[in-house]
Amino acid sequence: MLTLKATSILILFFGMNNFALGQVCSGNLGENIFTDGDFGSGNANVIITDPQIAPGYIYEPYPPPQDGRYTITNNTGIWNLFAGWIKIRDNSPDDKGYMMVVNASYDPGLFYEKEITGLCDNTLYEFSADIINLLEKGSNIIKPNVSFLLDDIVLYTTGDIPENEEWQTYGFTFTTVSGQSSVKLSLRNNAPGGMGNDLALDNISFRPCGPQALILPTDITDICEDGQVVVLDATLVGNSYDTPFFQWQTSFDEGVTWVDINGEQGLTYTHSDFSAGYYYYRYLVANRDVNLANYKCRVVSNIKIINVIPKFVFLSDTICEGLSYPVGDNDYTETGVYEDSLVNKIGCDSIVTLDLTVVENQGISSSNTIENPSCSYTNNGSFTIDTILFGNSPYTLLFEDEEFEYGETISNLAEGNYSYSITDKDGCSFQDSITIESPEEFSINLGPDIEIDLGDIVILTPNPNFPIDNYVWEPSELIDCKIDCDEIILSPSSSTIITSVAQSTNNCITSDTVSIIVNSIRKAYFPNAFTPNNDGLNDYFTVFGSIPNIQKVEKMLIFDRWGKIIYEEYNFIPNEPTSGWDGTHNGAILKSGSFVYVIEVRFLDNEVIKYRGIVTLIR
Repeated sequence: MLTLKATSILILFFGMNNFALGQVCSGNLGENIFTDGDFGSGNANVIITDPQIAPGYIYEPYPPPQDGRYTITNNTGIWNLFAGWIKIRDNSPDDKGYMMVVNASYDPGLFYEKEITGLCDNTLYEFSADIINLLEKGSNIIKPNVSFLLDDIVLYTTGDIPENEEWQTYGFTFTTVSGQSSVKLSLRNNAPGGMGNDLALDNISFRPCGPQALILPTDITDICEDGQVVVLDATLVGNSYDTPFFQWQTSFDEGVTWVDINGEQGLTYTHSDFSAGYYYYRYLVANRDVNLANYKCRVVSNIKIINVIPKFVFLSDTICEGLSYPVGDNDYTETGVYEDSLVNKIGCDSIVTLDLTVVENQGISSSNTIENPSCSYTNNGSFTIDTILFGNSPYTLLFEDEEFEYGETISNLAEGNYSYSITDKDGCSFQDSITIESPEEFSINLGPDIEIDLGDIVILTPNPNFPIDNYVWEPSELIDCKIDCDEIILSPSSSTIITSVAQSTNNCITSDTVSIIVNSIRKAYFPNAFTPNNDGLNDYFTVFGSIPNIQKVEKMLIFDRWGKIIYEEYNFIPNEPTSGWDGTHNGAILKSGSFVYVIEVRFLDNEVIKYRGIVTLIR
């Protein structure tokens, strides 16, 4: 936990409220008034329904969230994470516990808001939250920065939250004023959006804060079944409560729920029950009697446990052959009834009778289902124990030294070897390992890079190593077929890179690229002479060339020796032997001679080249 220290106390006045800003509570806390601040827990990785808790953000049920969005999840490790994000669970022992993951927006905005009512006036409270920077160590980009607001007034700011891959607790305390019974709690993003400023929140807490409320000593007190009564003292450290009121409580379910002990409201409580077992005690304390009745205004002491050690202990158990059962200084390995007399560390005499049964180890085994990852790059392999043979339930199952349930599927497994063990109720055990194997890497091959002349045709046919469901080609503006094409034909006008993204029939994705280098060779040809004698050969002067290297002839002008235009034609296709100039002018047949031409040609890459030359007319 990070302890936030304040070097001074800041008093802020606004309206009728007067808040003191200080450090996090140094004494005992009461129950969390804001019970949904830990976001709960569940089997689903993401809560689909919008919880509507962040007025400045949009809820994202399909993570990871983009800028200005948030998600409630129990594990980011199974997402297709953004580059640099860390894999985390919530900040609790519950592996199904939810947390709030925020991709901060470009502008400051509220990503949490809650109104609390029913408070007591003149009472100290703590407002805190656990926050983690989602970026890896050393990212050195925009860091989250969070302000805590009460009734829309900023009373505390975290500063830059470091990239240390650890949850940290931030918060402050304030005191309500006379007559105040409610407050609006808000958390606001301060840092700009963009690269970084990504965080997770958990355990948002709002609790009453009081003095240190102790039952000493804090460790378990052992007493004998025939021992003496134990007097528990309420110890308050500090003078923040000038008129403290107490209520002693006990728990019958090991501290899960608590009930008041009728009439026990003094500084002490006497434990006088000598029946063997564990007894749980604590006390509530508030500064006024009316506050003691309101859980939003009181604090809770530490839990004190008293263990009454029985005089006579009867044990009946079963163990697997090869194991031993310890009682005191003895280890028993055979079936039988044994009696031992023990004296514990506090001098209690106990007589232990053990009825022990040793059972044969029948050789536990299991039938399993192993699913390998669907693609070479995925971690979606799994392992399930379907049936356990030759053992006695209940079983303790370990996978890589972590406990799991019988029938539970261990998911998100990458390629590798994994160990597991099965231990039955008698201690008979079985150890083995499994191998998760990734399939062959899915690939396609577009072949080597290609060099062509402007206007040449290219045919690309991917060569996959698995059956293909569909292809997507880029850049889309060059390719008529955008999807599901197993062959494309194109004639690029400039050098480019073609990418094919393929999806196999088992939903694996791969891609390949090929560079097409286009040489800007202009394939235009102009005859230097022609013979318009109607013999069907060279009767016209025109432009010849390669199509689509040439798109069109935009202009062709013929000049006589004095510079006069005697023929002109625009926007025509080359290679037409019966088009062009036929050696006449205004219907008159011209004599043999040399004539100047100016021709402008538009090529496939849209470049227009102007050509000048001389053509000879031969009669």
